[in-house]
Amino acid sequence: MTKVKHKFSVSRSEKAIWKTGLRSEFEYRDLGIREATSNEFGAHVIRMTGNGLHEATGKHSHLTNFQMFYVLEGEAKFYFDNEGEITVRKGDCYYQPDGLVHDALYMSDDCELLEVTTPADFATKIHQN
Repeated sequence: MTKVKHKFSVSRSEKAIWKTGLRSEFEYRDLGIREATSNEFGAHVIRMTGNGLHEATGKHSHLTNFQMFYVLEGEAKFYFDNEGEITVRKGDCYYQPDGLVHDALYMSDDCELLEVTTPADFATKIHQN
């Protein structure tokens, strides 16, 4: 008999719980992947708590094995080392390699992002501007 490593999970939109997290400008909806995979993977939706993001969050990087974003609504502008400023809009997707220094510069008030990571919990390093 094969040992089941991950558990089946369903995250219902009508039961969504939104919480503030790393930044007060954002709300996060955990999609249950962290618990189902014992922290091996994470997936959540990030949305704005107010009238968008109009000031840079500050340069930082994340220590991950995998981190990708898919824009569900609105638009956002980011700075990435060696890439410059990149604007993404609804339907766009980007992959952010481990340790890439970046900065969120702008997010529209309707901006929603799907973030998928491995592991689910990862460290963030703040960089001096």
